[in-house]
Order: sequence, then C-alpha cells, then structure tokens
Amino acid sequence: MAEDATFAQLVSLACHDLRTPLATVFGFARTLTRLEDLPEKANGYAAMIETASSQLAELLDELSLAAKIEADRYEPALEELDSRALLEAAADGLGPDRVAVGGAGGPVTVDRAAAKRAVSALVRCALRHGGLEHVDTAADGGELRVSPITPASAPVVLGESLRDLGAAVGVMLIRRLGGTVAVEGDVLRLQLPRS
Repeated sequence: MAEDATFAQLVSLACHDLRTPLATVFGFARTLTRLEDLPEKANGYAAMIETASSQLAELLDELSLAAKIEADRYEPALEELDSRALLEAAADGLGPDRVAVGGAGGPVTVDRAAAKRAVSALVRCALRHGGLEHVDTAADGGELRVSPITPASAPVVLGESLRDLGAAVGVMLIRRLGGTVAVEGDVLRLQLPRS
C-alpha cells in the first residue's frame, strides 16, 4: 500500500514538474504563430507545436488526476452543472457532425473541469475505438448516454482494457464522484451524482 501511494505521489510530482517546460514550449509556439513575418511553412510548424503542447498538457492533467485518485488525495471542487452541458462540451470539442446531443439534461454535482474532460474523453474513445464517424448522446437528469458502443470498444470505454488514458481516468473520476459507468447493449450509461 505504501509503495502504491509513493508511486502515485511520484507521478503527481512528475506531472507538476513537467508543466513548467511545457508551458514555455506552448508560450513560444503561440508567440511564433502570431508573428506576421514568419514564413508560412514555419508558421505551420509552430502551430503544430502549439497544438501538440496543448495535448501534452491535457495528458498531464489526466495522469495527475489518476495519481491523486489512486493515492486517495483527490479533492474535487464540486459544483452544480447541467448534465447536458457536459455533452455539449464534448460535441464542441469533437464537432457537431461527429456528436449529436439530445435530452433535457438536469442538475448534477461534479468537478466541472474534470467532468468535462472525462465525458469528452469517453465520447472520443467511443468514436476512436469503435471505428465510428458519429455517435449519439443524450442527457436526462443525471444520466448520460453514448451510442453506439461496439463490442470492440466496450472494454476500452469501461477502462477494463487500458488502451485509452482519457477513458480510463474518466471512469475513475465518475466512480470517485459517486457515479456509475456501464455498457448495456450498445449504450454507454454514465450516472452522475445529482444535486
């Protein structure tokens, strides 16, 4: 038990320490993309560096959150949010042509930033690991649904097959907040804590 806690603390520390050089890379890449006299090809490279450094920051956030949950040091900043807003954030990030959002939503109590990342990661996982171009989502009360979930993607989406960091951490987060995650047929059902 102590070794697991020490490892989780080490991962948290590494995530924290990696943020400073990553912020430097991101900042200079952003500065370069805003220069007017930068050649087009160099501007494209700078934009790719900016995007990649932003993605690395998100991965560090996920890894840090997983370490905190595992070490039982995660203290969520709980607030009330509409469940439909979580799905709309996922659709905004992935594109409305890839994610349809339905349902009336309802109040849930979650850590806003972490829950948005978790839901987005789970929807992205369903698309990527299901080989899909489009998924339908719905929010009714505290329940979020994503479909279709393919037989190949189900274990990945549930965090049972560790092939998607965002999905695995998303499942950990939802369960840590007191929610549930299950696949029934071809539907992923996330039950979030209600207000």
